[in-house]
Amino acid sequence: MTFLRALAASRIAPIDKADGIRRTRARAAARGLLAAIYLAAGILHLAIPDTFLMITPDWVPFPREMILATGLCEIAGAIALMTTRLRRAAGYALALYSICVFPGNIKHAFGGLPPGAAHLGWWYHAPRLAFQPVLVWWALFAGEIVNRPFAPRRDGGS
Repeated sequence: MTFLRALAASRIAPIDKADGIRRTRARAAARGLLAAIYLAAGILHLAIPDTFLMITPDWVPFPREMILATGLCEIAGAIALMTTRLRRAAGYALALYSICVFPGNIKHAFGGLPPGAAHLGWWYHAPRLAFQPVLVWWALFAGEIVNRPFAPRRDGGS
């Protein structure tokens, strides 16, 4: 319930026109970049699924099919994010997707890869794991669900 209240509180109308324009531009840029990232990731999931099989947790049923399905979901989410009608649904879906793939990111970071596979160091994994909550927020912001950090402060400050 607290999460839902926080989401509702973040939907504050802009104080002035300049604030609204700044938020609109930032959101459009965030949306375009996020859509490009998910489109590229989706294409990679379809083109080289075996690479993603190595980081898929063992408990995931039908791992190859799941990887192909996630690739299609990433592509669909990227396209939907760029449409006005489906933008909010895409924002929620991509935020949820970012949460759902986190176990794969953890497996990738902490090993469990077969011998001979490319093992990336903590220079890659630490920022990747730390960035996952930002991806959740980014999808919600790009999907016009939350306004932070571009919403005006409640105390009237800027």
